[in-house]
Amino acid sequence: MIEAKGSSATVSSAAPSRTERAVDSAKHHLLQNYKQQPVVLVRGEGAWVWDAEGRRYLDLIQGIATCALGHCHPAVVAAARAQLETLWHVSNVFYTEPQLQLAERLTAAFGGRDARAFFCNSGAEANEALIKLARRYQHEVAGQRERSDIITFEGSFHGRTLATVTATAQPKYQAGFEPLPQGFRYAPMGDLEAVKRLVGPTTAAILIEPIQGEGGVRPAPPGFLSALRALCDEHGLLLLIDEVQTGIGRTGTAFAYQQHGVQPDAISLAKSLGNGLPIGAMVCSDAVGKALPSGTHGSTFGGNPVAAAAAVATWDLATTPEALKANAEKGELLHRLGRELQARRPGRVVDVRGRGLLFGIEVDGGAADVVARCRQNGLLVNLAGEKTVRFAPAFVTSAAELAEGVAMFERSL
Repeated sequence: MIEAKGSSATVSSAAPSRTERAVDSAKHHLLQNYKQQPVVLVRGEGAWVWDAEGRRYLDLIQGIATCALGHCHPAVVAAARAQLETLWHVSNVFYTEPQLQLAERLTAAFGGRDARAFFCNSGAEANEALIKLARRYQHEVAGQRERSDIITFEGSFHGRTLATVTATAQPKYQAGFEPLPQGFRYAPMGDLEAVKRLVGPTTAAILIEPIQGEGGVRPAPPGFLSALRALCDEHGLLLLIDEVQTGIGRTGTAFAYQQHGVQPDAISLAKSLGNGLPIGAMVCSDAVGKALPSGTHGSTFGGNPVAAAAAVATWDLATTPEALKANAEKGELLHRLGRELQARRPGRVVDVRGRGLLFGIEVDGGAADVVARCRQNGLLVNLAGEKTVRFAPAFVTSAAELAEGVAMFERSL
């Protein structure tokens, strides 16, 4: 401490903390497009992360459903490091082995030799690929050049590019970006009759999430996806399923659509695919994939060897029968704990929903304050809509850690 001259006031000479320096730097140098929390995370291991001040947090959001195997999983670290020391990047005019190994795994799970994979860097890019695929399929393969409209669902979220933010049927994400691209129609989630009314001679495809993530962790109603499949077959439309948050075993099967008894024409993947390294994918049937021959679509960094090697290691661990069974069981535990919490706090907890390790608790009133108090209590979760708190734990999170997380959440109410 030092004394200010000519005054009895005491002025602190303490240097700002690492967190204070980082927050100040962010205010001056980062685009202020994120509502960032005042925490600087510097290290992670499994289900836990540490901030710049040494405080530990139970991370039950994991990059928003991204680190499927938790932070710094040794198998993924080893795969990425080995590839990093061998070959970082080449153009997609050449083959690389990690990309082919990943494609073999994804197409086998989707449809074997009758499937194709395309790699990009994010979920938004994967959904852009779905949109381009559907339109070009109708125009060039099916010979239906008037078909370009995509039906999506209120409360959905498909990305932040102009096309995918338009596919996202939430006006708050679209405001200020007008004019938006044409060719998207919106139906209420679960309302089959509303979908039927939208289907017409210009309809090309239906795009849906098995569980709406940003829309409040809302699963599609039982039988809805199969009804959409039948509707697509009746009218010659493509069924496109956005598995960006639900894929790679999170809900207890490799892909969430597999629990609905349907086979889509194409799916999008990202988030958990690379356990945190940036990679996305579109997987489609061979018949539909013929719509995108050489020169019609591409990505400079898509299927990068390092990201692909990490994704192969992630897939091999995340989709074993044992891992899928454990995810389903942990999801049942989360739901049981959530229902018990709702019974104890019926005026505060409105609903619990989700499937597997994609789980939401809807609270009475805004949930932003609850998320902030969770952080203060050592728990990381995030908002999914204005009233729902989303949990997307790593698959390696133990039952005891999940129970601890729900207890932390209850204290944060």
